[in-house]
Amino acid sequence: MGRMGGGEMGPARGGRDRQPGPGGRWWNSPEMVQKIGINSEQQKKMDDIFQANRLKLVDLNATLQKDEMILEPLMSSDAPEETKILAQIDKVAQGRAELEKANARFLLGIRRVLTPEQWKKLQAERPGQGGPRGPGGPGGPPPRGR
Repeated sequence: MGRMGGGEMGPARGGRDRQPGPGGRWWNSPEMVQKIGINSEQQKKMDDIFQANRLKLVDLNATLQKDEMILEPLMSSDAPEETKILAQIDKVAQGRAELEKANARFLLGIRRVLTPEQWKKLQAERPGQGGPRGPGGPGGPPPRGR
């Protein structure tokens, strides 16, 4: 699964979440508030969801990065040990799965705050990205090449 990159939202990645707009807390962007019709109660709920999920996502991302760093020297060793490598790959895969599930819970929580009409408007603002998450995310098309 790909990392959260440009145009995706989530507290676990890149530190962009402090800024309003599509890369982070887009619901606090005056432009998006107007286009989608978000009210202050919805903004508060989304901020609460963001804060409730932020630390867990950051921790899961850090654990994944550590597990990936442990894998690197195992793979580049002059005498690679298949058993150790495969066990570490399992840890990395499990870490990615946990991060993706936690991110999906966060995004679904945000989506539940929006009305169906607001959700459609948000998707229209992000053509080809499947809403706030992008391909493979809740409400988005499946990832390419799978």
